[in-house]
Amino acid sequence: MTKPDGSEPQQALVHPPARDRGGRTPPFPDRRRQPRPPLAEIRRGGKLNLLPPVMVSGAVRTAEFLIVAVLGFAIYLAYVEYESEDAHLIYLGAVVVAATANMAIFQALNLYRMTAFNAFVRSFTRVVFAWTLVMAGIMSLAFFIKVGAEFSRVWIASWYVSGLAVLFVERLALSFLAKKWIREGRLYRRAVIVGGGPEAEQLIKALEASADTDIRIVGIFDDRGADRVSPIVAGYPKLGNIDQLVDFARNSRLDLLIVSLPVTAETRLLELLKKLWVLPVDIRLSAHTNKLRFRPRAYSYIGTVPFIDISDKPIANWDFVKKWLFDKIVASLALIALAPVMLLIALAIKLDSKGPVLFRQKRLGFNNEQIDVYKFRTMFAETTDAEAAKLVTKGDPRVTSVGRFCARRASTELPQFFNVVKGDLSLVGPRPHALQGQGGRQALRGRVDGYFARHRVKPGVTGWAQINGWRGETDTQEKILRRVEHDLFYIENWSVTFDLYILLMTPIRPSQGR
Repeated sequence: MTKPDGSEPQQALVHPPARDRGGRTPPFPDRRRQPRPPLAEIRRGGKLNLLPPVMVSGAVRTAEFLIVAVLGFAIYLAYVEYESEDAHLIYLGAVVVAATANMAIFQALNLYRMTAFNAFVRSFTRVVFAWTLVMAGIMSLAFFIKVGAEFSRVWIASWYVSGLAVLFVERLALSFLAKKWIREGRLYRRAVIVGGGPEAEQLIKALEASADTDIRIVGIFDDRGADRVSPIVAGYPKLGNIDQLVDFARNSRLDLLIVSLPVTAETRLLELLKKLWVLPVDIRLSAHTNKLRFRPRAYSYIGTVPFIDISDKPIANWDFVKKWLFDKIVASLALIALAPVMLLIALAIKLDSKGPVLFRQKRLGFNNEQIDVYKFRTMFAETTDAEAAKLVTKGDPRVTSVGRFCARRASTELPQFFNVVKGDLSLVGPRPHALQGQGGRQALRGRVDGYFARHRVKPGVTGWAQINGWRGETDTQEKILRRVEHDLFYIENWSVTFDLYILLMTPIRPSQGR
């Protein structure tokens, strides 16, 4: 399929992007030589997770600060003879000042941008300049505050040369990594345009003309037929309608939805957003062609193109890192601390009835993906309902005496700490519902508006709904609705402190289920 001008439409995120004459990687692939890929191939091109630039640059800042500081103090300890505590403080102060100044100058010279990581030769000349400036500044500062005699010249020279050498190796390795990540599409957000027509074409042209954009457009999704929207818009293929977009986002990596409809199309916008806000992605409304103008602070920008923020992916960037560390550390410590309790429960289950101690249950996890959740067995082996096809009720004869005792104290969930370490669950989040149960997908799809917005984050071992009493049976509309309301409140108000509070309250309130 070709464009009217005879050129080939764009392929998104399948082949490495072309480079301009300066060796830079442009934000959009070269559309002139690339055929349209099949939808399955576009999906495969987005399997790897995004590496947000803010996190990559933050990690590089931290690494280079440590490189400079550790090298400086290590050379001092290895070479300079110990004289006094004051000498320690003077050298340590010099090391911290140099490491901080080096980071600040690197920032001023744009050495923490993705383009600098990718272009090694051009960026390392600035690294040499910055590091030389730092060393000259340290010596000048020592002279003016009259402590120059305290410093060893060999220490200064050794630190300067070794710092250049280590930064050379580090930046060279970083350039190889950056090139690899660019080929894999991990340094760019995968985006789709929602809505075709002239608005989408103007938006795409504006994005292509803008420098420093961090997105790659996959294609167009629009409910309108071919008689109203061309199958190719500005070189990008129409991949389907809005329902197909939701399925696409569930089965491949998608980071950004750009709605190209005008803000005056209020009814259609509301219909679209009602379907799309349940997805774990950023949603932006194009403001490029809107005549209605707001204050500058009302806009966010991709390159130089203005957008109105509709929804942000929850728990992203450094918040994701904080939650990941919190989950792994606390879950590992909990497994160690609770190991004797879990062994006693396992022994009691084994003595009470025949069958395995644990069972796995299919549940809906992050982005509607199926996961296997571990639990202590609470039913007799011959009546165990791994699919949760029949709701467990009070006095259910299928439940063993040990299982009933453990369920009242929520200790059946303790094996789910293994799910947290594995990465399927978080410590705190919306509780995952069984696939076939009354809390599952089919029963709830039409019963609670926005139900699947719970799946914008990883499900948890415990959650805000649980400590507020909305746990256990989901046999009424009110119970399901209250669970969802509490889960959405948690997602919108997440913090590590909030997680910690919920964890501390969980053992106190497990018996208030209703």
